[in-house]
Amino acid sequence: MSVKTLGSVLSRSFWTRGKRGPSGARSPSGARSPRVHRLCSSCCGSKQKLLCGKTQQQSCDPSACPPEAPHRAPSPANKKPEEPAGPPGAPGVSAVRGVRGRSYFTHAAPTDQRSLLWARYHEMKRLVHDLIPPGACGILNHSAIYSNNEVSLAEVDIYGFDYDYTLALYSNALHSMIYDTARGFLIDHFKYPQGIRKYDYIPNFAARGLHYDIQKGLLMKIDAFHYIQPGTVYRGLSPVPDEEVQELYGGTFHIPLEQDSGFYGKGPKVKQFMDIFSIPEMTLLAAANDFFITNEIDYDPVHLFKDVSEAVGMVHLKGFMYKWIMQDLDKYILRGEETDAVLHRLVDQGKKLFLITNSPFTFVDKGMSHMVGKDWREFFDVVIVQADKPHFFTDCIKPFRRLDCDGALRWDKIKTLEKGQIYKQGNLFDFLRLTGWRGSKVLYFGDHLYSDLADLTLRHGWRTGAIVPELEHETKIVSTARYSTSLTWMQALTGLLEQMQTHRDPVSKEVMGEWRKEREELRIMAKNLFNPHFGSIFRTCHNPTYFSRRLCRFSDLYMASLSCLLNYDLSYTFYPRRTPLQHEAPLWMDQLCTGCRKTPHLDDMAQIR
Repeated sequence: MSVKTLGSVLSRSFWTRGKRGPSGARSPSGARSPRVHRLCSSCCGSKQKLLCGKTQQQSCDPSACPPEAPHRAPSPANKKPEEPAGPPGAPGVSAVRGVRGRSYFTHAAPTDQRSLLWARYHEMKRLVHDLIPPGACGILNHSAIYSNNEVSLAEVDIYGFDYDYTLALYSNALHSMIYDTARGFLIDHFKYPQGIRKYDYIPNFAARGLHYDIQKGLLMKIDAFHYIQPGTVYRGLSPVPDEEVQELYGGTFHIPLEQDSGFYGKGPKVKQFMDIFSIPEMTLLAAANDFFITNEIDYDPVHLFKDVSEAVGMVHLKGFMYKWIMQDLDKYILRGEETDAVLHRLVDQGKKLFLITNSPFTFVDKGMSHMVGKDWREFFDVVIVQADKPHFFTDCIKPFRRLDCDGALRWDKIKTLEKGQIYKQGNLFDFLRLTGWRGSKVLYFGDHLYSDLADLTLRHGWRTGAIVPELEHETKIVSTARYSTSLTWMQALTGLLEQMQTHRDPVSKEVMGEWRKEREELRIMAKNLFNPHFGSIFRTCHNPTYFSRRLCRFSDLYMASLSCLLNYDLSYTFYPRRTPLQHEAPLWMDQLCTGCRKTPHLDDMAQIR
């Protein structure tokens, strides 16, 4: 049966069970064949795929579904003592032992409104457990490549790469080094109080994609519709109550990012931290804010933001980060052998490769020699260092300059980009003119959605691939039975609240208040599985994050690391999953379990009128 039919079957089963008489028999208006009570076993695969987040519609031949025996009441010997209806321990519902040892409830007609609501609640839980057994979604592969747009690798002839966090992945030990050194600059160079030195780096505090209100000194998570996610606003290291957040922003959680942040998320009022190198900066901002607030010292958050940004910038500009990595390549560079394997495979298949990075040549040369070998330049047709992205993609002012074998600048005019040579600065317009590499035959990989990918997608029509190392951790969490079952039940409970909201009597409001409380607890639990302060970098409570929205807009593909390419043939075509729009055929648990309806039942609508 189709997905839409599946929802209809569940709907009829769910609503007609409320039409049973006192003896448990169905009334004439609700009579129907027992075949629709349950889904046939041959639909099991479709059900699991639906609930694992895959959106392709699948069908099941009704003739393949053998009729099942009518529902039988448990024998007195196996029947548990009757319990009151409602939540566990409330009057009027008798519990029975269901499949896999779980307790469910009989379908005896409820005697009052409270019993009616809780009967439907427990029926919903039974449907959820029947549709998604524990562990059904534990099959997500963190080494997969995910597609926002259809991409055929057979059409890609040229592969381009950023260096940092693309060809070279770094260990988290680098974050604490950046934090400690920037904290030292803040105290010694900018003359901030010595008390800030007591604040050590907190590894799991900040997350990529967060926004920072420069004038208010608040670190927060914003969704795709520019709304702050409640419970994710921090002043220093302490959460700000939701009521205070609303008061600070004029009675709303909305922030006009187009006015306050700009296209690249750089301000003037709100800054978005988009790359992995910014995690130590966010942590230092939070620590310094916390010091001033805790010690009741008056300060200007705007000055603090500017000084912390400069202190972190000094770590890069003065070459500290480059020196640490070059002195201990084994400690800081991860999975270099996988980068070597990717480059070998692409070259063996006759693909052209190029590198465009903001890092200096000596640093890139040291790292690439460690991962690939001294002859690493033979893999690339063009190598460009200190490119000054994103200006490299938008400006046409700086010309290319060639570096000699010692890294010194040459003065000759660049008329061609030659293999084996190293070029500095330049711009994309000259690059396109000299190489002729245009359009969808080019696929460029980078980790920064703005500096690496945005302009290539919007202005030049290149294919783009985003490297998102956090994806490995997040997909492992999403694959756990705890997360998948909790999320499925939360979706179903949301659908139940939507259907039952037309009941306005005091008893109904009290029951639904308990449901909302449970839903909020499920939300907090799901958030804390990723990060106890800010949750997943991809989702707020129910919407995608602003980071996730940009990821979908600026990248055709995204993956945890470049090595994910090794899992696919170079003629492979990536197809994005068809995500249902709100008005299309329902594929989510709340709609499946409540009958594919997004409006209240007609009887309830009549009561409203």
